[in-house]
Amino acid sequence: MLTLVGAGMILFMALVLLILWRWGAMPLQGKIPVSTLVFVAILFTSGLDVGLIMFPLTEFPVYENLKENSEYAFANPLAIEFGFWGFMVWAIYFVTCFYFCALEPKLRFFEITWVKWVNNIVIIGTCAFTAHLLFANLSWYLPALAPDSGFPWLFAGLVTLTICAAVYSSTELRFVKVLSVSSGALFFALIAGLGSYVVAQPNVEAADYLQTLPLLSDYFTHLQRFVLPINDYHAFYLFWWFAWSIMIGQFTARFVGNMKTVTLLVNMLVWPSLSLGLWFSVLYLFHTKGIDTSGWINRIMVGVGVVFVLNSLDSLIRLYSDNLNLTVSRLGKTRYFTLHAFLMVGLTVLFSLEFIRIQWVGALVIGIGVCCVIYALAFKDKRSKLPAANKLF
Repeated sequence: MLTLVGAGMILFMALVLLILWRWGAMPLQGKIPVSTLVFVAILFTSGLDVGLIMFPLTEFPVYENLKENSEYAFANPLAIEFGFWGFMVWAIYFVTCFYFCALEPKLRFFEITWVKWVNNIVIIGTCAFTAHLLFANLSWYLPALAPDSGFPWLFAGLVTLTICAAVYSSTELRFVKVLSVSSGALFFALIAGLGSYVVAQPNVEAADYLQTLPLLSDYFTHLQRFVLPINDYHAFYLFWWFAWSIMIGQFTARFVGNMKTVTLLVNMLVWPSLSLGLWFSVLYLFHTKGIDTSGWINRIMVGVGVVFVLNSLDSLIRLYSDNLNLTVSRLGKTRYFTLHAFLMVGLTVLFSLEFIRIQWVGALVIGIGVCCVIYALAFKDKRSKLPAANKLF
């Protein structure tokens, strides 16, 4: 599996260079163009989920424990965390967003029957994995609500309620902009709020935060180390990113608003990465200073995480329901809600029981990507229909 995900990373990084070389100055516009601010908000909140909020505090101790994890010795824990989430991995999203905005309307590869079904299986599976992550992490952040023994029904109820809310919000397009902008604003409020709280502690000064930010430069110094998987856990992250990539590309391509390809790349790499860097630096300060987050801080983080899950599920349910024509207009609201809520809850249970793994979903996406490249290269009749500026070679 390490070899597979490594080959996938090399392929997609090569595609980034090819796209910039052939179409760097080409103007792009989606079916529902929005302003750059709204596009970045949709990209950021749709392309990330609860793991952004809930993983770092559990992972920093692992990355600094070099006795058991010596493979992380080349960079500090903050840079490792950023490397698993930021900058270069967003280039995977750029490739798929560009493809669906500029090339798929002509090539129509994803309209091939088997590709369409595999693609929607990927979307549905990854959608459920997002809900599973919320369920899996609640006991760490809300230990007081975790049962001493038995099944955590309260956590299961919260996840089920989140899924139902997401299915309902997916019934109308107007919710997506509201959710994206509001959840983005909520995330920055969380950064500002927790940042202010941590620097107000007796053993912390504002200068400590400013001294923490430069630690991120370790990532850029060792950028090449993050292309191929460092270990199985890094491979898990890369498979996770690949699993999201096609559906996020499909979804965000709709909202590209009259920007050049190179501008799209900058927007997709820089703005989310800046946000992640600011957030991870706040959490790293909590970690290094030994500041307790139990109680209201963890509850706030869970609340923001739920909003992120809600936003992600809304986007993805809308996408696969449109692709499979399982829409409100066809089924009606009641049947639509019942079908998608049952499907999401059922698959979330399967992920929690480890009957399904995100690595399998990511492997499917890499396979689809390879087939798409071969399709574009082999079918000259398809490529001949593209405008001269859009030809692959």
